[in-house]
Amino acid sequence: MTNFTTRMMIAAATLAVAAGAASAQTLKAEIPFTFRANGRLMTAGTYRVTLNRAATGVPILYLLNHEGNRAAMAMARTPHDPPKAWKAAGSAVLSFECGAKLCSLVGLWRGDQEPAYSFAAPKPGNDEPTRVALIALRPGNSD
Repeated sequence: MTNFTTRMMIAAATLAVAAGAASAQTLKAEIPFTFRANGRLMTAGTYRVTLNRAATGVPILYLLNHEGNRAAMAMARTPHDPPKAWKAAGSAVLSFECGAKLCSLVGLWRGDQEPAYSFAAPKPGNDEPTRVALIALRPGNSD
């Protein structure tokens, strides 16, 4: 291998690592209620929120709560434009659909020019009243 080829391979690897780190920005959420994420029951608390891409390119959301030693991951559906209200507010947000007894994680937007993502969640009963709960995300550290 020539010196030039070796340098180009190192540069490409460095760029790939930097791009992966940028896409894996860690955020924090204070979630004041019990909720479901990808079928897993999660307690109220402070969560680290990270969106990474799997080897296949599919975005996967990771939620980690150190206080209760709880973690969940959810595969994102097709990216889409965030609702206008989210864009107007300009802040990253988690979205929950809440029934009479329990909320389910249904959406994420990391803010700026990023797309929004939706997540699979059980539908509330036909006669069950529902509401949407939005939780602001703030920058968090990775420890």
